[in-house]
Amino acid sequence: MPRPNIPTLVVAGTHSGVGKTTVVSGLLAALRRRGLVVQPFKCGPDYLDPTHHTRAAGRPCRNLDSWMLSDEQVGAAFYRACTGADLAIVEGVMGLFDGSDYDGERASAAQIAKLLGAPVLLVLDIAGAARSAAATALGFTQFDPALHIGGFVLNRAGSESHARGCAGPIMHATGQPMLGWLQKQEALRAPERHLGLVPAGESLADFQRLGLLADTIERQFDIEAILKLAGRSAGCQPAPPPNTSANPQSPISVPAPLPISSSEFRAPRSESSSPILAVARDEAFCFYYPDNLDLLADAGAQIAFFSPVRGEAPPPEAAGVYLGGGYPELHAEALSGNTAFRDALHALHRRGAPIFAECGGFMVLTEALVDATGTHWPMAGLVPGTARMTDKLAALGYRHATALADNLLVPAGTTLRGHEFHYSVWDAPDAALARAAWRLRGARADSPEQYAGYADGSLLASYLHLPFAQNPALAERLVARLRPLPSKR
Repeated sequence: MPRPNIPTLVVAGTHSGVGKTTVVSGLLAALRRRGLVVQPFKCGPDYLDPTHHTRAAGRPCRNLDSWMLSDEQVGAAFYRACTGADLAIVEGVMGLFDGSDYDGERASAAQIAKLLGAPVLLVLDIAGAARSAAATALGFTQFDPALHIGGFVLNRAGSESHARGCAGPIMHATGQPMLGWLQKQEALRAPERHLGLVPAGESLADFQRLGLLADTIERQFDIEAILKLAGRSAGCQPAPPPNTSANPQSPISVPAPLPISSSEFRAPRSESSSPILAVARDEAFCFYYPDNLDLLADAGAQIAFFSPVRGEAPPPEAAGVYLGGGYPELHAEALSGNTAFRDALHALHRRGAPIFAECGGFMVLTEALVDATGTHWPMAGLVPGTARMTDKLAALGYRHATALADNLLVPAGTTLRGHEFHYSVWDAPDAALARAAWRLRGARADSPEQYAGYADGSLLASYLHLPFAQNPALAERLVARLRPLPSKR
């Protein structure tokens, strides 16, 4: 695969929860202050961390997943997203060497770094550690000789002297420096809920935290050394110098929250007769891969966003609907009360217009959603059965998905790759199995198979999240089946 012609840095950690997202979002904000255009990426299947990077960078964060996509497809997605950027920063997934199985590197941050020819900045949690931090650092630098770890960030330090005390043995053991440190400070941590981090932009505190984080990184990171490290990417051109006229201590400029009203989002009408695909987007429906929406637009769809939580329905001229994942369980009352939304879905289904739903969208298409308190909320009723929240993880991981019959996206027998992550379960009647959409199997060869999802004509709904970039025909097939309302004569 050809290497990117742009400075690139992978920020990875020793394990999940080490502080990668905090470091990356703060670094993006600090570099943006300096006038640099930074393209953010996230390794693996993740919708939440990217919201923080999008807000900090002012550019949509893209996912790089080498289990669901081929190496060539990952590279193509990377190059396309980097257009107009000065450098790229990639947040890793889990620990640096953790991938799709225990024995290989596929889909790990290490594999993505080698694929891109990018050096690694490794985040270490030094809380409760001293010289032992050097042993951890040494093990990571020696584990894979083909990977270049060019520096460390020491997180959750008790003080500056603690961070610098650990940095000395790390430098002695590995030959690589500490390039930044962060103290234990609750104000720097992003809040969490059952699926992970709370999406960026839900409160004013997000803006304040990002500004504080950028201030801290300006003081405690060697930004110039980090830019120099990124410039060691294979085949890259040097990054442009920072804008020296910018004031590093000025309040950070952050992009506005994601628009949530259809009037803000709706794609402008064109002279062409391109069909309109209505996409639900608000606090309940916020899990979308930007590449999926781009590919749908490239295939000829006009994207029109609307907010079911705010009482909106798909526009009357919509030729199909895409309901992504998110948090419908937290907004069940508003969704249940939006009869215009439910009526529009039924009208679209009656005329054979595509309805594609992933995870949270699937839950909303069932007859009812039972939230964590046990409250029963009527939903659209296009999928038989009930979506019921539980207090434990119901599914997590990569999935091979084979179509049991022709469906909205693929012919029968086609196998795709996707992922699941949800706390709810689908209590379905036995009759629903006759319309099961997929035969699912996990990433491991010995994973059990199960039937999942629901397909009924042009309706396709399941807990499965699918990246369309794995097969260009996915978006093309969906767009080809969009059904505008017949013209009135």
